[in-house]
Amino acid sequence: MRKTMLSADETANLIRSGKFLALAADEAILRQLPAGNWIGGTIPYFVGDQGGLQSRALVHVTELAGPDSGARIIGYTAASLPGLAGDAPENGYTVLIIPALSPLHLEFAANAAEYEGIFMTPLVGWISGVHLDDLGKVSPKVANGLTGQVTENLAVAIHVPLSAGQVGVVRTLNLFHQGHGDVFTFPQDGFTVSHCLVNGQPANFAHYVQEHGLDTTRPLVADYHGAQINVSFQAVDGDKGQVGFYAPVFAGFEYQHAAPVGDYVQEFDALVSGSRVQAPFACNCILNYLFGKLEGRKTGDFTGPITFGEIGYQLLNQTLVYLEIVET
Repeated sequence: MRKTMLSADETANLIRSGKFLALAADEAILRQLPAGNWIGGTIPYFVGDQGGLQSRALVHVTELAGPDSGARIIGYTAASLPGLAGDAPENGYTVLIIPALSPLHLEFAANAAEYEGIFMTPLVGWISGVHLDDLGKVSPKVANGLTGQVTENLAVAIHVPLSAGQVGVVRTLNLFHQGHGDVFTFPQDGFTVSHCLVNGQPANFAHYVQEHGLDTTRPLVADYHGAQINVSFQAVDGDKGQVGFYAPVFAGFEYQHAAPVGDYVQEFDALVSGSRVQAPFACNCILNYLFGKLEGRKTGDFTGPITFGEIGYQLLNQTLVYLEIVET
């Protein structure tokens, strides 16, 4: 398995070899690629072998399996996505791409932990996005190389078998955990919120963020059934009284602002440099890219798309996710 940045023509030649590939590129590039054994998601931000970069012309390519590997590509609707684990190989892993801010994004975020068998086979992947200048103007998409579809209405997955004696292991690197400040609860699920309860008292969350000077480089963190899960800030609009997130908040959960991490760049660099492994798949959050100042910087073997959300069995934010293949 190999990861690299390629031109559209180089990617097309690799597709014609029949290998199973996971691609990340600008929408215009994905639309011009030939049919084949690949899935893709829209994003113009990457960490390649040369370091972090923005490009609307290049493709990040992750080679997952050979043409005779028995790997399978399947598209999912919001209704069929709960059956994802049932399509996974008995011994192998799944790479899943979901378009950001779509019904599939909300469905997966809200319910993935309850999908039957979801923790039985390693599941990694990412949420496709757009250039930050295009937020609200262009919708994130996924692509199914088998069908030629480029759409915001499906998720796509490659289910990859592994050889006997190999096991896939999902790993994460997360800077954040719950702090000890105010507790926030929200009246309903959603990517955008206005009203909330702060320590049980009604408040407008956007006004709270502004009045208290909350550092939005640090996410909200909730304890989701024992896991510390980040919900990252996308935008705070005081005039509209709204806060947008890169993942939905959920009614019934208690959120706290993440504890301070010191110097973001130094802390993230230490986190990554302390984990030297061969990772056949990796992805990292757009906010780690921005706040960790990754443009032009390398992150070890952790090359891959920069995303609007990361998948490590369930939806994550501001978290580096990678897959390790362990020889048993």
